[in-house]
Amino acid sequence: MSTVEPEAFYSCYIDGQWVGKPGDDSFAVNNPANDEHVADVYACNSEQVDEALASSHRAQPAWQALPAIERANYIYALADELKKAKERFARLLVLEQGKPLNDARAEVDDTIRYMTYSAEAARRIEGNIFPSEQSGEQLWIYKVPYGVTVGLMAFNYPLALIGRKVGPALVTGNTMVIKPHELTPITASEFCKLVEKVGLPKGVINMVAGQGVPIGSKLVSSKITQLVSVTGSIRAGQGICASAADNITAMSLELGGKAPFIVLEDANIDKAVEDAVIARYANCGQVCICNEHVLVHEKVADEFTAKLLDKVRDIKVGDPMNNIGMGPSTSSQGLTRIDQIVKDSVQQGAELVLGGGRPDGSEFEKGNWMEPTVLLNCERDTRAVKEEIFGPVLPIMTISDFDEALDITNSRDDGLSAYLYTEDYRKFMHAVSSMQVGTIFINRGIVGYIQGYHSGHKHSGMGGEDGIYGIEGFLQKRTIYLDSALPS
Repeated sequence: MSTVEPEAFYSCYIDGQWVGKPGDDSFAVNNPANDEHVADVYACNSEQVDEALASSHRAQPAWQALPAIERANYIYALADELKKAKERFARLLVLEQGKPLNDARAEVDDTIRYMTYSAEAARRIEGNIFPSEQSGEQLWIYKVPYGVTVGLMAFNYPLALIGRKVGPALVTGNTMVIKPHELTPITASEFCKLVEKVGLPKGVINMVAGQGVPIGSKLVSSKITQLVSVTGSIRAGQGICASAADNITAMSLELGGKAPFIVLEDANIDKAVEDAVIARYANCGQVCICNEHVLVHEKVADEFTAKLLDKVRDIKVGDPMNNIGMGPSTSSQGLTRIDQIVKDSVQQGAELVLGGGRPDGSEFEKGNWMEPTVLLNCERDTRAVKEEIFGPVLPIMTISDFDEALDITNSRDDGLSAYLYTEDYRKFMHAVSSMQVGTIFINRGIVGYIQGYHSGHKHSGMGGEDGIYGIEGFLQKRTIYLDSALPS
C-alpha cells in the first residue's frame, strides 16, 4: 500500500495563483492498476487558458532581462526542492501513471538531472562573431529567447517531460505554460507547488489542465505563443502543426516511431536478447524509443527467439507500488487498441506464442493489465509491424540480410530510433550514414543521456530535446551588422 496520500482535489496554477476548488468543473484521475479514483483535477476553461498565456506574456520581458545565472538559480532551487520531495513524487507517479516504484524514483532523478543540466548551461549560452567584409564593421549572431512557450506533455513520463522542457525554456529567458496529459496531471500540479515555494516570479510558469484537444488547440493557436514543445503521437503532432500554421509558430516535436530491433547473424545473441526484452517491456512498453519490432536474421532466429521467450516468461507483473517488474498500461483506451492490434495480427497470420490477455488472478480483474506478449511469423503488412504499439507486445519477423532490414526501416514514414546488433563495423558504419532515424543504438540497449540529443526524422518530429542542441532549440538567432568605425 502507498504511504503517500494524494490530495482529493488539485488546482491549476495561473499567474501565481491556484485556480479551481472542489465543486468546480473537474475531471477524475484513476489508478491504472485498479481503476480506483485517485483525485479530481480542475478543468480550465477557455478564458483561463487565455489568462495563463497573458500572464506568461507579461512576465517574459522581466524574466529575459535577468542575468542567465539568476534564472539558473531558480532552476537549481526547484531541483533542490524536488530532491527533498522525491519519495512523494515517485509514489504519486505510480498512482497516476502505473510504472513500478523504482522506475518512478528514477524518473524523479531524471527530472532533477534535466533541470540541473539546464541550469548549468546558464554560463554557456553562446553567440558568434564572424569576420565582416568591410573594415570598421562587426557581424554578430546574437541569440534571444522566443518569448512565451507552451509545453505539451505525454502520459508516459509526466514529471520528467516537465523537467525536460521547463529547464531549457527558463534558462534561456522564455516563460512557459505547461499542459499535462489529462491522464497524468497530478505531478504537474504538485510541481507547481515547488514553483510557488521557491518564489519563481508569477507568470514564468503557468499550468493549465483539461481535455487535450480543446485546451491544447487553444494554447497552440494563440498569437501569444511563440514556440510549442510537444511530446506525443504523430497524429497529435500533425494536429498541432495545423493549429499553429496561421501564426507560423515555431515547433519542437518529439513524436512517435516504430523502432526496429535488428539482430544480424554475427550478433552477441545473449546480449541482444537481454536488451530486446528490457527495451520492449520497460514502462509497459510505453517509451517512444522502445523496441517496437524485432528483425532477426534467419540463421539465428530460432536461438534468439527461444532465449527471448524464456526471458519474457520471467517478467513479473503486479502491483507497481511493490516494485514488480511490469505494471499496467496507463490508458484503458490505449490498451483496447493494443488488444485489437494483437487480434488483427493473428487474423493476418501471426502466431501468438506468449501472452495476449489479462494475467490470471483476482488482483488483475480491474485496471489496465496485459501480459507480456510475443507474436511470431510476422510480415511487413502485419498490423503489429506496421503500427506503433506503445504497449507490451513484441512482433518478431525474420530477415535474410542487413539490406532487407535497412529497407524495412527506411521505407517507413516515421524515423525516431533503431537498434542494431552486429560485430561487423562496416555494417554499423553504413547504418550510421544511411539509416533514416534520429537515434541508433548499436550493440546497446535503451538509454537516453541528458547530454545527448533526442530527435526524430521524417514524421517522427522536428527539432529535439536534451543536451546543448536541446537548449539551443529555445533560442532564436538575431543577426547584427554594426558599423564600429571611428569617425574620421
